[in-house]
Amino acid sequence: MPAPTADALAGSHCITLAGEAVHLLPQHALWWPAQGALFIADLHLGKAATFRARGIPVPAGTTQGNLAQLTALLDGLAAHRLVVLGDFLHAAEAQTPAVLAALAAWRDRHAGVAMTLVRGNHDSHAGDPPSALGIEVVDEPWRLGPFSGCHHPQGDAPQHVLAGHVHPSVVLRGPARDALRLPCFAVHSGFTLLPAFGLFTGTASLSPEPGCQVYAVGGGRVWPVPARG
Repeated sequence: MPAPTADALAGSHCITLAGEAVHLLPQHALWWPAQGALFIADLHLGKAATFRARGIPVPAGTTQGNLAQLTALLDGLAAHRLVVLGDFLHAAEAQTPAVLAALAAWRDRHAGVAMTLVRGNHDSHAGDPPSALGIEVVDEPWRLGPFSGCHHPQGDAPQHVLAGHVHPSVVLRGPARDALRLPCFAVHSGFTLLPAFGLFTGTASLSPEPGCQVYAVGGGRVWPVPARG
């Protein structure tokens, strides 16, 4: 398997989960080099199209932006597996001709990459992606080595859970009472939350809790946030 390019892991932070080295990427993804597997969560393709279909004027282009960023990751890392931890499409209205055409062209470009979607709550409304895309669709939990791929976080699985759904963020506070909200990874003893990959998504602030290490994402890098005293 080809090695990742020098730039592919720039700004990432390497940690050990379930005895495996993984990289937390500033592009809101998790890279498992031993298996050439890239994990993302909450892609929400077609969300802008869904809003426009419901009469809410929002800018176009987020689907192409999401797919372009995903292409850069898959190419740069030389990944041979992509795992989407739920919410691949945003809603049924997301399956527009334009979105489906963009998806088909993107999938053709990555025909050699095995792809798996672990169904999330939005997938139950949006429906599975077209079978012609060749994306395996499974229910949670889905096991890959020492990991359980899930959409919803859960701490009682026999393997370490990789999950999304929450769109986690952390609020960093400065000495002048200023505050900055950043997307983050959140690593618990039994599960890890990934930040939302989609460009057109909100976030939910995590409350500090014992046994959770937060890794903030910003400025093109990932770094551990010190526990509050």
